[in-house]
Amino acid sequence: MNVDPNLTKYLIKAKISTDGVVEKPDVVGAIFGQTEGLLGEELDLRDLQKSGKIGRIEVEIDSKKGRTEGYVLIPSGLDQVESSILAASLETIDRIGPCKAKVEVESLEDVRIQKRHKIVERAEELYKKMSDSGKSVSESIVASVREEVEKGEITSYGEEKLPAGPAVKDSDSIIVVEGRSDILNLLRYGIKNTIAVQGTNIPKTVQKLSRERTVTVFLDGDRGGDLILKEMLQVAEIDFVARAPPGTEVEELTYKQIVKALRYKTPIDQYLSMRGMSDELKELTERNTPENQNKQIKRGYEDAKSVVEIKSLKFDEEEKKEEKIPKEKIPVKIEQPEPEEIPGKVDLSNTRSIEKRGIVLTKDKMTEVYSHDGNIIAAFQVAEAVEKMSEITSGETIITGGVISQRLVDVAFKSGIKNIYGAKLGHITKKPTEVRVISWERHS
Repeated sequence: MNVDPNLTKYLIKAKISTDGVVEKPDVVGAIFGQTEGLLGEELDLRDLQKSGKIGRIEVEIDSKKGRTEGYVLIPSGLDQVESSILAASLETIDRIGPCKAKVEVESLEDVRIQKRHKIVERAEELYKKMSDSGKSVSESIVASVREEVEKGEITSYGEEKLPAGPAVKDSDSIIVVEGRSDILNLLRYGIKNTIAVQGTNIPKTVQKLSRERTVTVFLDGDRGGDLILKEMLQVAEIDFVARAPPGTEVEELTYKQIVKALRYKTPIDQYLSMRGMSDELKELTERNTPENQNKQIKRGYEDAKSVVEIKSLKFDEEEKKEEKIPKEKIPVKIEQPEPEEIPGKVDLSNTRSIEKRGIVLTKDKMTEVYSHDGNIIAAFQVAEAVEKMSEITSGETIITGGVISQRLVDVAFKSGIKNIYGAKLGHITKKPTEVRVISWERHS
């Protein structure tokens, strides 16, 4: 149906049905005839059409099996109340031509809304193509379009479906902010490893992530930021704190302000000390897990079973034997392990057996996964270790000929690995207490 484009405001759509066959002129005649004098002179359809306040009435009907059904469209230039009264009056029509009829208004649409939608959609297209940002455009429309473009990158993360940047699921470090608007602003400048807590009640997803990743809390420069920090200190593990300038919010910051705040982020214990938050600092120290203490305060474990300061691979009995052997008799390099130790099984209770197998793997640049009884269940190149480990669902021990990295520790923990042996250690900032990480690298 074609609607008169000169009518400006509303479109009345009514469904009609009759017991017999009628034609379009019958419908138009019934509308004018049965509403005449019903609403007074001010809302008389003929007068309204003559004055241009009502457009041309469009009718589309179809007759089948002795019945006629279809729709009527009436463009209206009246206001909301008058258009609603006019639409309601159509439902009083009970006959069209010689037939009984029923008229039911299906909708009263504001045609300007459709125009606004088209404006926004077109503006988005133009914004994406536009290379010259100096155009003079209404700030409100610019903000709306920009948000539409950027919010497409926001994902939902965790069981609480928290707003997050697309890189939060893969990044070793994350930035925790307050709300969705903060994430939008950081996305605008290419910072994608973000997640929002959505208030002072810290979600379980963020609590869990804080134990697995390096966490920077990026707070507003107001009292709300202080409250979120205190709540985070009680239920989560924080590594660094970054703050917006006093009186400002993260969502308001410019690119330069964001970069400056993140560049000069402060370790949590130092931040609490600088702010005079002695009670929080004391509570943090008492509450910290051993691995967090090692990372932030650089203290070793007191329990030898959960050593954070990774020691060389040697047991007391081996040390005693080595003390009795002259140094010149200690083999410096084993070119080839004993044949019986190669084919698919390693004695995981024997230090020498593990180290010999490790030397072979270092030479071949391989990583192997073993079951609890020392049988090999998987082997892959060192370069593929992190990616391939995500596919492992069983296993207890990893022996790698490469560097033990933070990413390898993280993915091994998720796969249920209990022991990781390697020639060298990378920069490990977080180590779960359930995972034993040991290097056989000899230190002078």
